[in-house]
Order: sequence, then structure tokens, then C-alpha cells
Amino acid sequence: MAQPSPSAGTEPVTPTDRRLAVGGKYVYCIIKESAPREFGDIGIGEHRGRVYTLHHNGLAAVVSDSPLRIYDPTRENVLAHEFVNETVMREYTPIPMSFGTLFRTDEDVLELLRSTYQTFDTVLEQIRDKTEFGLKVLWDRDRVIASLAQEDAEISRLREQLERSGEGASYYTRMELGRRIEAAVEEAGARYVNAILEALRPHAVAARRNKPIGDRMIMNAAFLVDREQEQQFDDGVKAVSRDYEGVLTFKYTGPWPPYNFVNIKLKLEQATS
Repeated sequence: MAQPSPSAGTEPVTPTDRRLAVGGKYVYCIIKESAPREFGDIGIGEHRGRVYTLHHNGLAAVVSDSPLRIYDPTRENVLAHEFVNETVMREYTPIPMSFGTLFRTDEDVLELLRSTYQTFDTVLEQIRDKTEFGLKVLWDRDRVIASLAQEDAEISRLREQLERSGEGASYYTRMELGRRIEAAVEEAGARYVNAILEALRPHAVAARRNKPIGDRMIMNAAFLVDREQEQQFDDGVKAVSRDYEGVLTFKYTGPWPPYNFVNIKLKLEQATS
């Protein structure tokens, strides 16, 4: 997603500026649109202000009026931010802005569109009519290890050796068993992940693997999917989840704006008091 960084150009609000003032503009996303649009009174904040567009040469920033403040990433605020982007996504393919992106004036937002016009225009063309789906895959690690102990001859041999030796088992044998189990678990996880990616790749434009969270998760991926292929991708996820039923747990989300496939470094001037 678009990420602000310091340089010359416009005036975003920084974490050091916590004054409550009028006239700020909260920016949710960038779309291709020349005509003024209204998306309803669904904006972030207590008063749920109207969400509308500001324009420059065929590009539009989706904004709402906001005090110049720092929005804490509470569940309510984050859901409000995401809801606006999801509403816009019903008709457009947006470039989502980071949560909490706030500018002082209309002119600052227009300067953002002018100064980053070519980048925004190129990215919007690349992601046109595409959406993002998330897929997390989990397993029961202890269950996997128990299964590997039965299937892997070397692990079985080492375990039997430890059982025979009891407390007198050598440090080397214990270390070798641990190393062998970790290698087998890693190899099994890689096989599962590669098989899932291969099954879904024909239905996706691109895939991005993120770092798994915790020991149970073996895959944390995002897929960029053409809108015309959404049903095929859904069917692919259902099919692969059936293939591993009872072994793996699939957590499937979307469609979302392409958060994982847009990474624009915006050159913005840090706001001063």
C-alpha cells in the first residue's frame, strides 16, 4: 500500500502534531475517476463524515473531512478505514492508503496526486480489475511429528534407540533425533505449501508469501486475482482444502484491495507546527 516518507511536496500530519483542528483531509485510497463521486456518510471518526473524491487529471483521492489528529488503530477505526475501501472496491480497483493518512488541505491532497501521478497511474493500470485474497494454512505440529515418526525410518530407529537406552541415552542420539525431526517437519511443510501454491497458481495473477505467525501456521499468502477468475480461484481453494481435510486447516479471506501488491513510497514533506 502507499506509504508516506519524508521529502518535498505536501503536508501530511505527523505523530508529533496532535492538535484538534478543522479542515484536515483523511485519505483512504486512490482511484481512476474524472467525475466527482460521493460514497455516503461512512468516514472514519465519531461523526462518520461524508466520503467523496478530489481530482487531478483522471485520478481521484477518496477522502473525508477530519480534524488534524492521530487516529489510534482501534478496532472501530481500522474497520471504518477498511469499510470505506471495501465500499469503493465495489466499483473501482483502488490503491489503498495506509491507515491514518491525513493531510491538512485539499491542495495538499491534489499535490499528492500531481507529484505521484505517473506512479499512481501506472500501478492502477497494473492492478485494474484485480482483487486480493488471503490464505492462511495451519497444522497440528504434534500430530505431524507423530505421523513422521511412523513414516520416517531414521526417526523410528532413533526413537527406538532412545527408548532402549532410557536415561542412559547419549546426548548425540537425542540431538540427532531432534535435528532429524525438525528437518522432516520443515520438509513436510514445504511440500504442503508448494502443492497448495501449484494448485492455485493457474487461477491467480500473482502470489506473495508473508511470514507465518506461530508454530501452527505453515503458510501465510496473498493472491492477486483477476475479477473474472474469482470463482475459479474460490473453487481452487475449496478443492485443495478438501484434498488436505483432516490434515490442514485453511483460513480464507477476501476479496480485499490489493494491500500486499502495492508498495509506493510517497515523497512528502513532514508537517511542522
